[in-house]
Amino acid sequence: MQAPLIRVISGEPARTTLATTDTSRTLVAIPARWGSTRFPGKPLHLIAGKPLVQHVWERCQDCKQVDDVIIATDDPRIAEAAASFGAKAVLTSPDHPSGTDRIAEAAKSFPDHRILINVQGDEPLISPALIDELACTMRDDASIKMITAAAPIHDAAQISDANVVKVIFDTHGDALYFSRSPLPFVRNPAAWPRSYRHLGIYGFQRSFLFQFVAWPPSRLEQTESLEQLRALENGSRIRVVLTDELSPGVDTPEQAAAIEQHLQKHSS
Repeated sequence: MQAPLIRVISGEPARTTLATTDTSRTLVAIPARWGSTRFPGKPLHLIAGKPLVQHVWERCQDCKQVDDVIIATDDPRIAEAAASFGAKAVLTSPDHPSGTDRIAEAAKSFPDHRILINVQGDEPLISPALIDELACTMRDDASIKMITAAAPIHDAAQISDANVVKVIFDTHGDALYFSRSPLPFVRNPAAWPRSYRHLGIYGFQRSFLFQFVAWPPSRLEQTESLEQLRALENGSRIRVVLTDELSPGVDTPEQAAAIEQHLQKHSS
């Protein structure tokens, strides 16, 4: 049986911006799961004295085009920690197969928000400007149902790295395909001189988010283990925003230590 939805509200005042109206409010949701296979309890791992998820939340707080920021989690320990540093948290079912399913459940507590942005809970250096750009793009064009981001690949070794997801897009900036394989096959380098790395940030129009999670996992999604392919396989478009902002994720304690060194270096 699915766990009931419980909202844990901190003393943080409601965020307000001059850029949005009641019909175009934007919610950033940070999914934070306790049971990571490679790194259990990762959201509360301390980096420079703060839980990892707090770093992500603080970056989102710097956004100018966002009305509310929440942490969507399956574990009371994360929810309690979120409340301790002033974040709004939503306790969700532990049975969700993905972060997108988790934020869809959490979004039900925010019915006035039309734009939902999924910011990964393990990217403590995520760019607030990039989040704002996704929010503005969706707010200005309601025909964009789903949006994400990509950055140029400068290290040739990443092109063949299956952990680096590649994306190609059409002349309108809409994704044609995502893959863990090199994409595209470059027979004529002059025609496609650069490869692009997909960044794991997603924006959804509210109605499309609930449609997306209602679809069963698609064949290509399961083949590549890439959730976004579900949208493409069901005939939907995904707008791709290009950026030079790369935000390394934290999948291991060693990566957390590297991020801590980066933060300490840039704060001194």
